[in-house]
Amino acid sequence: MSLRLINGRDVAAQVTEALNDRLQALRVQGTNPGLAVVVVGDDPASHVYVRMKGKACERLGMLSRTHILPSVTSEDELLDMIDSLNADVEIHGILCQLPLPPHIDERKVIERIDPHKDVDAFHPYNVGRMLIGDPLFLPATPAGIQRLLMSYDVETRGKHVVVLGRSNIVGKPMASILMQKGDGADATVTVAHSRSKDLAGLCRQADILIAAVGIPLFVKADMVKEGSVVIDVGTNRVDDATSDKGYRLVGDVDFDNVKEKVSAISPSPGGVGPMTIAMLMENTVKAAEMSLRH
Repeated sequence: MSLRLINGRDVAAQVTEALNDRLQALRVQGTNPGLAVVVVGDDPASHVYVRMKGKACERLGMLSRTHILPSVTSEDELLDMIDSLNADVEIHGILCQLPLPPHIDERKVIERIDPHKDVDAFHPYNVGRMLIGDPLFLPATPAGIQRLLMSYDVETRGKHVVVLGRSNIVGKPMASILMQKGDGADATVTVAHSRSKDLAGLCRQADILIAAVGIPLFVKADMVKEGSVVIDVGTNRVDDATSDKGYRLVGDVDFDNVKEKVSAISPSPGGVGPMTIAMLMENTVKAAEMSLRH
């Protein structure tokens, strides 16, 4: 059995390349998609991610605005900023980088974003539309995973997918997307989490295992079925004295050992991460297209 490496960088490049014709069509109509990113505080991982989003916009020639606010910013100040971005005709996509400081109610902030500019697809309106199979937008990471699976001809129809993790950002929407009718879906989905009994046994049942628990190297070789497909969503920093930075990035999957047992696997970094950025760009272009229709 030869191992297939599911390369997110290659597929992400294809996704962004395919946006160029749509961008050209928008510019002919006098519209250039604009993405506003709001960051509160100085979480290093958030700032890295935000820089990557900015660079992706730049490469496509899209408008990018980043608002970095101090961690002492009040909830009302943040909500006022969201209101101003909702009203800004140059901005088609708004995302507020999570997590927010503890004194700010994330739910209030998410619900304040205009659903038609909610390119993260976290607003309850967009979550509901996703659940009934009629989405405006799909959340970038789960949508990126679905696109990866389809690009590598990984059949999901009738397969047992185990999603490890139940976050609102990855686990729950991933399950919802894969249980829909249609291409890249039609799966039987189990969501496993920290309260599940016999977690390893559940994982071993998976034809496709999607690991999104945020614990470094959590999925070991004895937790996966021979010949299965494994998608690693995690990006975790672990101390590494041999690295110039003093740390290295690893996924939620013990890649070196698990790869010996599976038919296909996504690495981390280089698997799901680039897809998240690409799908966010696609959502922002879609938001700009929708703005011309209403």
